[in-house]
Amino acid sequence: MTTLIVASQIGEFTILLCEDRAPVTCAYFCDLVRNGALDHSSIFRIIAASNHKSNDSCPIHIVQIGPKQGFSGDRHSIMHEGTNLTGISHQKWTVSAARFDLRELYGSFFICLRDEPALDFGGKRQPDRQGFAAFGCVVAGFETIERAYRCAESEEVLRTEIPIHTVSLQNAA
Repeated sequence: MTTLIVASQIGEFTILLCEDRAPVTCAYFCDLVRNGALDHSSIFRIIAASNHKSNDSCPIHIVQIGPKQGFSGDRHSIMHEGTNLTGISHQKWTVSAARFDLRELYGSFFICLRDEPALDFGGKRQPDRQGFAAFGCVVAGFETIERAYRCAESEEVLRTEIPIHTVSLQNAA
């Protein structure tokens, strides 16, 4: 059982990885952590009711974490482990890989602040209807995520990012 411990400026939270159900996506994020790619990153995007765009036909509520370069970071190609393969649906506290196109990740993940079926396979959030690759869930530090969510600004990409100090792996027997 592997967890990610995320230490931020506003507190700490823990993510339990579902390595048995999403092994490729979990390995991708574990490699990023081992290489220090998520240290000194940030919570850089919050999508909330207060900043949904009027033309957004599929609003969601998420907190997104990733490297300082955000959307312009390096892109990586890995197998897409959609919810139809893993059985991990986007419920409240689910952690999922952010993506551009199918199989194209950029070192970022998000946490659902409510059940988000539009992010599952067949959901309407992505035009290809393939959904996102959920790979874990928050198991501790819920108040930190809620505190971050309350920092939503008028735009979903934050002008004042919330610094992440370190992300570390912890393996339990």
